Amino acid sequence: MIPAFLAAAGHPIRWRLLSELARGDLAVRELTALLDQPQNLVSYHLGKLRKASLVTARRSSADGRDTYYALDLARCSSLLTDVGGSLHPALLLAPPEPSPAVTGRVLFLCTGNSARSQMAEALLRPLFEGDAFSAGSRPKPVNRHAVTVMAARGIDISGARPKHLDEFAGERFDHVITLCDKVKEVCPAFPGHPRPVHWSLAEPVEPAEFERTADELTERIGFLLHALAGSSARPGGEGA
Repeated sequence: MIPAFLAAAGHPIRWRLLSELARGDLAVRELTALLDQPQNLVSYHLGKLRKASLVTARRSSADGRDTYYALDLARCSSLLTDVGGSLHPALLLAPPEPSPAVTGRVLFLCTGNSARSQMAEALLRPLFEGDAFSAGSRPKPVNRHAVTVMAARGIDISGARPKHLDEFAGERFDHVITLCDKVKEVCPAFPGHPRPVHWSLAEPVEPAEFERTADELTERIGFLLHALAGSSARPGGEGA
């Protein structure tokens, strides 16, 4: 029997979709443009990937006509391990641990810079030797639930200052990551970084939602560290 990952990802179009979504969340119209394929064909293959639970979908909070698709990297990792092991035990795969010496400059953006982007900045900072920043298009005070959730994880953001994204205009970053659908629509261009990465996270409201947001950010940042390590290993880095 063909392993589940190979059955789902083996088609050339589905592999290209996975490759694009490995970088960040994208809407169907964006995937259609990137693949230069008809929308109905892209939607068909996205449906196959969703059925295999490799891809999830969430309605955009900026434009309800859009749906953002996200790649479940943790599930892909698990299924790829199974692929190797099904062929031979010596081929069991495990991702390398990212080195704490990884460097880079990362900017997280959301609308208010009151929760998601502040949490992301605080979660990344202790994990690498680079610089993490956050800002918003319409800054407002840091949310008390975000402070509480992060404090439970041993991270104090009670003194964090909300910042407008204009403060970082003209600066160079290795990764610019938008965390809400609204700020994605107004994200400015940054030198040397032609295409920001998008993580489509719903705005947390209830305390339990802040916990889920912190969990999702922790998982995504774990994979981001590997991308940063890859950028650092290349001459000049990704943002050069």
